[in-house]
Amino acid sequence: MTELPLLFTREGSVAVLTMNRATARNALSPELTCRLADALAEIDADDTIRAVILTGAGDKAFCSGGDLALSLPLLSGARQPETEWDHRFLADDSINDRIAYRNVELHKPVIAAVNGACMAAGMEMLLGTDIRIAVPQARFALPEVMRGVIPFAGALARLPRQIPYAMAMEMLLTGEPIDADTALRAGLISRIVAPDALMSTAMQIAQRVAANAPVAVQETKRTVIAATGRTLAEGYALEELSKARVMATEDAREGPRAFMEKRAPVYRGR
Repeated sequence: MTELPLLFTREGSVAVLTMNRATARNALSPELTCRLADALAEIDADDTIRAVILTGAGDKAFCSGGDLALSLPLLSGARQPETEWDHRFLADDSINDRIAYRNVELHKPVIAAVNGACMAAGMEMLLGTDIRIAVPQARFALPEVMRGVIPFAGALARLPRQIPYAMAMEMLLTGEPIDADTALRAGLISRIVAPDALMSTAMQIAQRVAANAPVAVQETKRTVIAATGRTLAEGYALEELSKARVMATEDAREGPRAFMEKRAPVYRGR
């Protein structure tokens, strides 16, 4: 029986999505792309899931990008759709947006556990995540110009906002990769961990996030994203809106009460 290209598991309130095409360096085939978009929609709709870990199978690649034999030829017209996944991938433009969180909101925090090469569309997915940890051998690149195409899932807008402009332009215009140490210094990732500690560290972070009040967590993420690129006055106004939503929740009363009673809070997401 053929293994599924995406593994979707749970540990309590944490969902784990594993791109499972290790022999293809976890390249995004039409089927994997569609399944990933569906999984993220399911996660978004499930209030019992409070944090997400995204990773790749094996020890070579997080995701090497769109499959050069299956996905990109469909988009360029060099290959005609053959399967149900091909037809859906080609017909629904929102699928690529959903997996890169581009023009689609996923308010639950996503932790990227980068286990190897993070390239092209894999890098674009990374730019839509919130907390990023990587192994020492991880490499990050947007090599699209070397293949005659451009990044089209958010990198052109996001990368220069997340790392220094000159570094972003060097990556985008040369296609050359940067290593994990460089990515850490630039702020592209938040920490480097040993390969055997990658998933346990990602789970510790995810569980810590998931233990917090879900409305407060999601409003924090929503406001930070919405305020990015706006004036301070506009950002402050967005904060006020989120503050009003959060302070009206039961959880906003439960947190201080639990602290005063010296017990762990019980957050219900309302």
